[in-house]
Amino acid sequence: MPKKLIVDGNEIEVEDGITLLQACEMAGAEIPRFCYHERLSIAGNCRMCLVEVAGAPKPVASCAQTVNDLRPNPDGSPNVISTRSPAVKKAREGVMEFLLINHPLDCPICDQGGECDLQDQAMAYGVGGSRYQENKRAVEDKYIGPLIKTIMTRCIHCTRCVRYMTEVAGVEELGLAGRGEDAEITTYLENGILSEMSANVVDLCPVGALTHRPWAHNTRPWELKKTESVDVMDAVGSNIRIDTRGAEVMRILPRNNDAVNEEWISDKTRHVCDGLKTQRLDQPYVRRDGRLVPATWEEALAVVGEKLKTTAAGCIGAIAGDLAGAEEMFALKRLMDDLGVTNLDCRNPGETLDASCGRSGYLFNTTIEGIEQADAILLIGTNPRLEAPVLNARIRKRWRLGGLAVGLVGESADLTYAHEYIGAGPADLAAIADGKHAFADILRQAKAPMVILGAGAHTRPDAPAVLALAARIAAAARDGVEAGHSVFNVLHTAAARVAGLDIGFLPTGSGLDTASMIEAAGRGDLDVLYLLGADEFDTTKLGNTFVVYQGTHGDRGAHRADVILPGAAYTEKSATYVNTEGRVQLTQRSIFPPGQAKEDWAVLRALSATAGKTLPFDTLSELRATLYKSVPHLQRIDAISGNGDDCLTGLQNSAGKLGTDPFANRVSDFYLTNPIARASTIMAKLSALKAEKQASGQLHAAE
Repeated sequence: MPKKLIVDGNEIEVEDGITLLQACEMAGAEIPRFCYHERLSIAGNCRMCLVEVAGAPKPVASCAQTVNDLRPNPDGSPNVISTRSPAVKKAREGVMEFLLINHPLDCPICDQGGECDLQDQAMAYGVGGSRYQENKRAVEDKYIGPLIKTIMTRCIHCTRCVRYMTEVAGVEELGLAGRGEDAEITTYLENGILSEMSANVVDLCPVGALTHRPWAHNTRPWELKKTESVDVMDAVGSNIRIDTRGAEVMRILPRNNDAVNEEWISDKTRHVCDGLKTQRLDQPYVRRDGRLVPATWEEALAVVGEKLKTTAAGCIGAIAGDLAGAEEMFALKRLMDDLGVTNLDCRNPGETLDASCGRSGYLFNTTIEGIEQADAILLIGTNPRLEAPVLNARIRKRWRLGGLAVGLVGESADLTYAHEYIGAGPADLAAIADGKHAFADILRQAKAPMVILGAGAHTRPDAPAVLALAARIAAAARDGVEAGHSVFNVLHTAAARVAGLDIGFLPTGSGLDTASMIEAAGRGDLDVLYLLGADEFDTTKLGNTFVVYQGTHGDRGAHRADVILPGAAYTEKSATYVNTEGRVQLTQRSIFPPGQAKEDWAVLRALSATAGKTLPFDTLSELRATLYKSVPHLQRIDAISGNGDDCLTGLQNSAGKLGTDPFANRVSDFYLTNPIARASTIMAKLSALKAEKQASGQLHAAE
């Protein structure tokens, strides 16, 4: 039941179970803290959050005591709490004085300068001097990986990093060794951490003990322009902040969104920004005499436009890549439709998902936030730790609360939480669908079951049969579950995939899909192939087909191209992306594209004029108005438009024979999944380090 408190003279009513710190902040008081973090367990070891409770013999650590722990007053009156009394002020000054006894005075050279909690709170709650004249303690710096730089003399032992790595990342490699003056934060045998989410500890560190090694001494926070945007390294759509200086992206940080990524991002999301600066395509190229040579925009567009005009529609194909925004995919589809082209696809070779059974047939229908209500999860052909680390952390968060059963059909992997390994192939999935495996009973008895289908399951020749089995399992699990709860979920790995499926960037009639276009090109049956940032297939199989590549980096597609049209990366344009759960989000331009590169929709608008099929929009707002008329739900920003599990009946009727090959995860190297990541020196180092650890047996091969 609600409880009444008087905080600094203001009476408030709070719910049971919350901490005094939370109650005081609800009353408008500001409570300093170092060890407390709302997403981590309570340590209560910094004592900066002390408050005075009437009747208590001494100040109370407000983070470690709940409102239910307060002794009731004899007369039944509300408990009185003071956060600004002389006793509290003196206690906080004493705590700050203790913290600064050993802290080095190196703010001018510290990367946390300007963003340091200790610095800010020393100004607000500390005193002007110290009574201690003893020599400061020195601690040897530790090597904990290529992403995190340590200066452990600055450490105040708040243990946020230890709790984060143990509780959220699920990699128990940080700990506090020693006691008293000899206490040190360190890794096991001073080994480097290699977790897909390790760099979040730098955001948590309230001092400069942990800083980002790749950004060391590059910039100061007050020099940076900050732009709110969305990540495209996977299909989760993590909310990010892009910090730029001039024409350069200096760093990427997480933005809080409880429905998507909370306040975490993967290491790839955070540190891929150096890949935005290297191997960039900054001017058009045309292949002449077997060599790609620089050309003007007019020359390049004229060559492509002439090819499109003089080639039969049935001999033209278009493939959209994994990082394409909705606007450029819609513009390319509209151009191809006007040319009569039916060979177009936004999927990688082998992918079969489409909208034939409804939009819910390719969405994460339970939603990412809905994972926290699940009590049984079946993973099919996926390793979410590599395909969507932030989503995997959400599953771990739910698992730590207890009462969650997780089953895995596919490649064995260390998922950071306990799970039952059911088997590797379709036969094991069929056993669950037929009720012959114990996990089928677990799903049927669950109140909030989930079936999560990964790319390893829906990119196979027998994908329709696998989808039918998964739908049968989901339908059986949904019986008895309250209305409105969705069970069937698809976990995508590409940021562009859901928007492409929403737009209908798919073959129509007798049109060819991606795999068929590649085969046709190899046979010489396809004369022109337009690649919109499509790099995730073997471009050496395209034979003598005339290839147009519109993209950002000199990756696989550019190497094979006959004409290169330089486009804009996700940090350089405003574009619409739809994440795996169907949430519509916008990136924002933080810098302009390099050199002569242009936003992708503008390139396609200019190309349409040279191809004799001028598109009916001249500005981004006009394009979006046309897009919203065609696909109305794309205008509902940060909203999810879904229909629950209405796909299950259609999916169960999918035809096809079940194969015998085991499921294979589609993400083999987490750090090198797209052209931006492959251009990143930091990602290359992490990939090499991981391969080295796997070769030496220090790391499970499936991690």
